Amino acid sequence: MQRRHFISAAGAAALTAMVLPRATMAKEFEVTRTDAEWRAMLTPAQYKVMRQEGTERAGSSPLDKNYEKGTYHCRGCDLKLYSSRHKYDSGTGWPSFYKSLPKAIGTKPDRKLLRVRTECHCRRCGSHLGHIFDDGPRPTGKRHCLNGVSLVFKPK
Repeated sequence: MQRRHFISAAGAAALTAMVLPRATMAKEFEVTRTDAEWRAMLTPAQYKVMRQEGTERAGSSPLDKNYEKGTYHCRGCDLKLYSSRHKYDSGTGWPSFYKSLPKAIGTKPDRKLLRVRTECHCRRCGSHLGHIFDDGPRPTGKRHCLNGVSLVFKPK
């Protein structure tokens, strides 16, 4: 009987995750805006990525080939997220970093594809940044594969 209850509870949780919009399940963030405010401040491509967890086309971001010294900030709230010191050319067509700045990002499981990935977002406003993979360089072995439309580069 307990096993049947566990299976039905797990199925209900999975169905809820698929049916409810992201905003319904989202936790509270320091910086919040209405949907209308987000749409007014972002282009349609930025909104699709940052608020609907979309992905920009590989090779479309000029930030992928940017190697100037500086800091990458969240487009949604201007939080410093990544240092240019941690950026590298992953050959994927997206800006890639082997680590974020301390207390800059949050993560959660992303189950939209056939396997579970690690989604990363701005810890202050919740804007979707990209995904973290285990195929990066030393010292972390991580690849933070990011959408350039979610970022603003500020040179030193």
